[in-house]
This record gives sequence, C-alpha cells and structure tokens, in this order.
Amino acid sequence: MVGGNIFHCRKNSWPPEEYINKATLQLFDLDSAAPPEHAWRRRLNSHANLLKEFRVTFMEAIKMVRLGIRMWSYVREEASHGRKAPIDPFTRESCKPSASQGVPLGGMGSGSISRGFRGEFRQWQIIPGLCEPSPVMANQFSIFVSREGGNKRFASVLAPGQHEGLGSSKKADEQGISSWGWNLNGQHSTYHALFPRAWTVYDGEPDPELKISCRQISPFVPHNYRESSLPAAVFVYTLVNTGKERAKVSLLFTWANSIGGISHLSGDHVNEPFIAEDGISGVLLYHKTAKDNPPVTFAIAACETQNVSVSVLPNFGLSDRSSITAKGMWSKMVKDGQFDRENFSSGPTMPSSPGDTLCAAVSASAWVEPHGKCTVAFSLAWSSPKVKFVKGSTFQRRYTKFYGTSDRAAVDLAHDALTHYKRWEEEIEKWQNPILKDEKLPEWYKFTLFNELYFLVAGGTIWIDTPLQSSNMRNSQDQVKESENAVVQLTEAKVDCRKRETDSTNDSTVSRGHNHLDENYRDISHENGCVNTLRKGNSTNTLPCSTMKNLQHDDDNDDGGRFLYLEGVEYVMWCTYDVHFYASFALLMLFPRIELSIQREFAQAVLCEDGRKVKYLAEGNWGIRKVYGAVPHDLGTHDPWHEMNAYNIHDTSKWKDLNPKFVLQVYRDFSATGDLQFGVDVWPAVRAAMEYMEQFDRDADGLIENDGFPDQTYDTWTVHGVSAYCGGLWLAALQAAAAMAIQLGDKDFAETCKRKFLKAKPVFEQKLWNGSYFNYDSGSSGNSKSIQADQLAGQWYTASSGLPSLFDDFKIKSSLRKVYDFNVMKVKGGRMGAVNGMHPNGMEEEAFTTAEGIFLSGWSEDGYGYWFQTPEALSIDGHYRSLIYMRPLAIWGMQYALSLPKAVLEAPKMNFMDRIHLPPVSGGLHNETGNFFKLLRTQPSRREAVKNGCQGKVGVPL
Repeated sequence: MVGGNIFHCRKNSWPPEEYINKATLQLFDLDSAAPPEHAWRRRLNSHANLLKEFRVTFMEAIKMVRLGIRMWSYVREEASHGRKAPIDPFTRESCKPSASQGVPLGGMGSGSISRGFRGEFRQWQIIPGLCEPSPVMANQFSIFVSREGGNKRFASVLAPGQHEGLGSSKKADEQGISSWGWNLNGQHSTYHALFPRAWTVYDGEPDPELKISCRQISPFVPHNYRESSLPAAVFVYTLVNTGKERAKVSLLFTWANSIGGISHLSGDHVNEPFIAEDGISGVLLYHKTAKDNPPVTFAIAACETQNVSVSVLPNFGLSDRSSITAKGMWSKMVKDGQFDRENFSSGPTMPSSPGDTLCAAVSASAWVEPHGKCTVAFSLAWSSPKVKFVKGSTFQRRYTKFYGTSDRAAVDLAHDALTHYKRWEEEIEKWQNPILKDEKLPEWYKFTLFNELYFLVAGGTIWIDTPLQSSNMRNSQDQVKESENAVVQLTEAKVDCRKRETDSTNDSTVSRGHNHLDENYRDISHENGCVNTLRKGNSTNTLPCSTMKNLQHDDDNDDGGRFLYLEGVEYVMWCTYDVHFYASFALLMLFPRIELSIQREFAQAVLCEDGRKVKYLAEGNWGIRKVYGAVPHDLGTHDPWHEMNAYNIHDTSKWKDLNPKFVLQVYRDFSATGDLQFGVDVWPAVRAAMEYMEQFDRDADGLIENDGFPDQTYDTWTVHGVSAYCGGLWLAALQAAAAMAIQLGDKDFAETCKRKFLKAKPVFEQKLWNGSYFNYDSGSSGNSKSIQADQLAGQWYTASSGLPSLFDDFKIKSSLRKVYDFNVMKVKGGRMGAVNGMHPNGMEEEAFTTAEGIFLSGWSEDGYGYWFQTPEALSIDGHYRSLIYMRPLAIWGMQYALSLPKAVLEAPKMNFMDRIHLPPVSGGLHNETGNFFKLLRTQPSRREAVKNGCQGKVGVPL
C-alpha cells in the first residue's frame, strides 16, 4: 500500500494561467485547442542549456584501466564489422545533448521522431538501434498573415530564431533556410506537454491580433493494438482573429527528405505530390537509405475544407544549385500565400544528386473573419515496413498488418491520421481524465506520470507482427489442449536437468563472428514456424513452437505481436531484463498483451542454450553466450531473439537478480491478468529458473549468496555473501513460485518452495537486520552496512502481486524511514530523489552517489533539463549517465500500487506458515511433479472455463 508521504510535499502547481493570458485561454475553449489544466510547460524563449555527462574520477579511471582497454578493443572490433557496440563510452555525438526535448511523434515500434519544445524535429530513430539527435532545421511550420487593406503583413517561422544548426549570421546571397523569416521571439509563446499530446500557444506572435494554438497528437492509445502501432502524427492549428479586419492566414509545413544526420545528402531521393480522398493532399518523399537499410517514405499532408485551400511544392532545395531554392519558396509564400495548383500534376521529381538536399512543402490557406475562428489540420506519416537488423534478420513492422508494405502506405497513414485523430483524442482523454481529476494526487505527479511514457515511443521501440497461422488453426479447445500437452512434455524433459558447465572448454562452442546459430541452439525462427531444440545429456527433444507461443483467444485473434525496446539510446540492448523489472508496470497496465509477449520471449530463452564463446570485458575471462536455466540479460542487439546477451561486461549467467526477477514478473503478470494460458506456457521456465539458482546457495541455508563481484543490476557494485537486494528478491521469488505452483496444481514444487522460504527467511534477517534497516550485505567491507535504497525490492513485488509481506510491518516501515531520512532527505534536502546507497553516517567519499532522476531534478524549471530524456542516473551535482533510459518508466509502479488490479486484490491468499505435510525432500527444488501433470491433462480449456464462469483463472487456496 502506498501512503500519502510517498509524494514530495511541494505541490509544484503549474496552472496554465501563469503562462497564457486568461482571455486567450477562453478564446481557445473549443475543440481541445486550449492546453490542459495539468501539463508540463515551457516558454519558447527558454534557454536550452547543454547537459553535463557524468565522468569518472582519475582514481576510478586508474582502477578501470584494464576494463577500458578491453572495451576499446571490443568497440573497434565491432566497428571493423560495420557494427556499433551496444555500450560505447568512447564515441561522442557531434550534437551535444541539451535541455530541448519535447513529446515525440507517432505510435510505438515503427520508428520515431522527437519534437523539441521549441518546435524542432530531432532525435531520429528510424533505423533500429541508431539515433540521430541533431535537428533537421528545414522541417518547420511557418505562418504568413495579410489583412484586408494590405497595411499589415507578417511572415515567420513558428520557432524562435536562435536555434542550434541555423547559424548566427545571415548572408545577403543566402539561398537556404537562413533566408526565411526567423522573427519569432518566443516570449509570448508557450509549450504544454501531456504525452501523447502537446500544445504550442502563440499568444499574439508574430501577429498581435492573431492567437494561434497548435495541438500535436500521436496515436498512443492504451489497449488499442492497431492505432498505437501507427507511424503518424497530426498537427491541428486553431486560429482566432481578434482584430477588426479580415485576415488571410497561410500555414506552411516544410520537410526535408531525410532521416536525420547527413542522410539527406546521400542522393537518389525522390518527391511526388498526391491527392487522396476527402480533400486530403500533400507530398510523398521517397528516401533511399544508406548501407543497404530498408527504404523510408514520408508523407506530409493537409486537409482541404470549405474554408481551407491546400497547395503543394514538391521540390525545393537549400543551395543555389536548386531550380527552386528555399529563398525562392519563401518569397512565393510571402507574395501569394500559396503554391500553384499545377504542382499537383507535376509527377515525381528527378532523383536528387549527392550533396543536395531535397525538400517539399504543403501550404494550407484560409480567411479568418474578425473575431472568427478557423481550424487547419496537417499530418505527418512515415513508412519503413521492414526492420532489418545488422546481422541480417528482417521482419515486418506491426503496422503493416493493417496497411501493407507498399511504399505508398504513407499516403494512407497520413490520410487516416487526419480522419481519425478526433477518435484518438477521445480515447486518450477517457484514459487520462480519472488520474488528472484525482485531487489526492500532486500535480507534478499527474503530468510526469504520462510524460515519462515518451520512452515507449522514443526508446528505440520495435513492434513486429506475429503472423497468424489461420489456415492451420483448430478450435480453441484443441489449441489449449495441444499447449497443455506440450508443456507437460517440456516439463518432463527438463525437470531433472542440472546446471551445465560453462567453462571455456565447452565442446559446443562455435567460432565468433558467425551470423547464425549452430546446431546446439534453435530459437524463434524468422518466419511463421519455430523449433526449440533442448539438450538433455546426449539426447535432444524437439518440441512444437506452440510450447511458448502466445495463444490469446480474443475476438480478433490478435496476440499483440512481438515488441522490443532499448535499455537506453546509449545502451543499445533490447529488452534489458533487469531494468524491465522496474519499467514493466507501464506495459502491464497499458498494453498487457505486449507485456505477456515479452515474458514469453524470456521464458523461451530460459530453456535454451547458446554455446558460442564470449569474452567478458570486466575480467577478460571467457564463457558461453547463453546458459540453460539462466535468464538472459537482454534479447540481443544485432540479431535480437537469435543472439541474446549483447551485454558482455560481466557474465550475467552468474548474476543473482535476473532469475528471481523473472519469477516475480511472471507471477505478477499472471496474478494481474488472470491469464491461465500464460501461466501454463511459462511454468516450465519458472521451474527451470528457480532450479538454476540452487547453485548459489553455497551453505545450504536456503539463501543465495553473492560472489564478491558486481553480480546484479548495479554492475559496478561489489557484493559479498547474503545481500539485501538479491536475497530479498530470492525470498520473494520463493513465495511467487510457490503461489504459482499452487494455482497450476504443482503442489510438490509449491511445498518445496515454501520449505525453502521458511528456512531462508530467518537466516536473511539474522545476517542483515541491524535494528533499523537491512545491511547492504553480510560481508565485512566498508560498504556492507550501507543503506541501499533498493533493499526492499522483493517486498515491493510481493505487495504488487497480492502475496504476504516478506517481513513484519516494523522492519518494512523502519527500513523505508531509514532510506527516506538518509538517501532522500540528506541529499540537497530531498530535491534529488533517492541516492542508491549511503553510509549511515552521511555523505562519505565512498558513498554511492548515483541518483535516479525524478521530477525536481529532471523536469522542474529549477532542475537540470532532463525532460523527455530522463537518464539512468544523476550524480549529486546533476551530471547524467545514459540519457533516454528505460528505468524511469518505474513511475508507473507507483500508479500500479495506487490502483491494484481487481484480480490481484481478489486472488486467493497464501499462508506460508501453514504446516508442510510432505516429507523432507533431498535435491533442493528438483521434485516429482505428478500432481502438476495430472492437473494439466485434465485442465478445462479456456472456452470451458469461461462457460463455467471462472474466465480461465485457476485459484486453489491452501
């Protein structure tokens, strides 16, 4: 349960009246044109300060010199193969990060483009794993106003004139964008962000008698697995004429044929005008990518109405070599406010020459009566149907399920965005309003909760379709029965499996550099089918793909596809699992099918082994890429799903937190969704993950021990013996595994887990509890008595899953109080969030200083400028480590605690102090599972379960 004191005492109220004149707000009280009451806000003339990156000290660098040399060698080796290392601390972007970000564009998983709060389009992530942070300054909205009588004329780009990449001086013969009218000061213009929408209000700029609201809308709609995959966005301009004269207003949308960086200079790009249905018209921009990457097509469009006229210019350039220059285009708009209608029949342009930039423009013009209003809508869409990873795997993006793979799909996307955006907004408001109107919640929390979701769009997400094998589909009862039998077969095959040797002499190893998997490892295929080859001794058991396949039985037979998101744009690893542990609450609450799909991917990975050799950079030792029974750190970088564990600093098969985190996440999701089929699918992997951890219980006391190196998510922190973090996760995992076993009928395994829990818990408390909190670890180092902010991570998940508390209330509250007093309030008065670790006597040199970015340090006006790019951590002086990072999505863990699912609240309660009836079992967690098999073979199908009123959920109280 979350109490009121979890929130910062400062209200952080940001009323729109402090940023916009009340009279102007009243004018926009129409069609959602006014910014919402709760939003993150900035003035357009706000300074976008450069951000400071965390640097290691000289002494720290000396200690890590061997790691640095090995990493440098690895980065260079990857570069020699045309690949980017997943972690590269040596390469610096030419565009230094600044406090300039805003709400990104588009849905999830189809490539993303961010838009800064001052209007620039930046942070291009169209190609998987690559991010081009620099803004493309030719991509702008501009306005041209003339009033009857001709005595008042205004022309300006709708962005402040002092922009990075624009240049400070304007030459008399300049033919590029510097020749445009960069006349906006931004003093009376404001930006308001409430993801997935943003509002920019121009309160009398550039025309004092014209009020302008631009509403940016993207199709991020929770539980909508179609619209939320679309690469499109809409910009709705509301114009209010407060003057006495009729005004002709022309809005201009310009776009360069570019995917960021210097891609616009590569040549062979083509533009083509189009006229679609319903008065929607614009320009298609065909972009030929470099390095054999799949092509990309953009569409910019506007909607013609009775009062709005749309015209296009398919081609203009930024140099004097262009037949129509940027300067000439601007002059045409200043003079006429529109382009020639004949341009629609001009056909495709000639391919651009290398070194030239090919741009296009769409204009929408309207007359606005005195004291009248007008609405003009533009859309932007991009289509890159194929996802191609560096090592060759190719997939179709999710949206192609609905729009196909044609290079003209961008036209349909742009069209549908303009015709459907009002429905998007209705669904978005229906989702957000209960939280926004909850007076118990602080204002900063409300808009930060939604704005942190930016990462699900801008975090390098990839969403592909899972082809349905409809021609082979039988009725749902047969499908469930087949899955149950496959699970039985898999469990029987692996129940007695023991840990495997992973030393460098393993004979299953193959040479490095291969782009495919050898005969020892078969994962998910690139096509519809798949085969899992699992080794048991010298034999193999080949199982059908349905063993781990997501078998949702919704009306639309849509399993939600397969989803990847990066740990961060600087840590290019897909679905990093130890961080997903914190971030996954957002997906569970908003897109549960995606969350279950990710868990199925990891469940399948647990039961696989990849014997290829990998060199670990921290110590220089060798191991194998993936050990059976170990949860992988990530799903890979250059060939996800097929080449996992891109992280190679430490051997994560020896980490102590990944397997417990897997069990905890699986049970939380199973408990929250009540999805019996999900539980059946992943149960063999849950058992294997628990059995794998036995090797780390060195003294048979029921507790796992850490091994004196950074063997958990805090991968620079050494841990000795029993630790509060990993030990607590293990205790919680024992509870979760027992509860899940009971609900699936595997009573023997449940009793074994309960027995281990009852044995381990008193040992944990004896070794770590010091009277007020749990020590960092049971070792004797100078850090062993440190106060770790994450010491109750296991308790957090038990509470999230409806399980009994791990410890009594006094220990829980005392530990939380200690963390709050020391790790929060003793660091700049609580304005930095929680420091990960502290010595109990305060700020010592040896103290852990990395802090998580939260609202005050990252998002407030007095903070460091990390909005829409929240980093992995902050030092106490505000220096960041790894921008645009997955973990800040953990704010949705707070919301989950405030609104626990009904299935969790009503789940059968476990009593771990019940008398255990089974005789002592030797061999740890390895047991016979006859009861489990019996249940599965007699289990009702989902159809029968629903008929009987239990909706597919099995609950067997103890």
